[in-house]
Amino acid sequence: MGDKCGPNDAAEMNGCRSRDENGELRHKRGDTLARTIEKQYDVDLGVRGDARLDTLRDRTGQTSIAGVIAALQKHS
Repeated sequence: MGDKCGPNDAAEMNGCRSRDENGELRHKRGDTLARTIEKQYDVDLGVRGDARLDTLRDRTGQTSIAGVIAALQKHS
């Protein structure tokens, strides 16, 4: 996985997740679809596949993908 990711990749994260100039992890884009997250993290969010991540963040009150996944799985 690290071969296709850039030099700022956070190796402990699923997929390519780089860090910004302050060393903090870059946030996943809000227009990422639920089906993409389900496939990448091998989870079932219990929502429509075309739901956007920013909508799921608003619905759950979570900002991290892990928080969104945990909140949605808790309610399913």
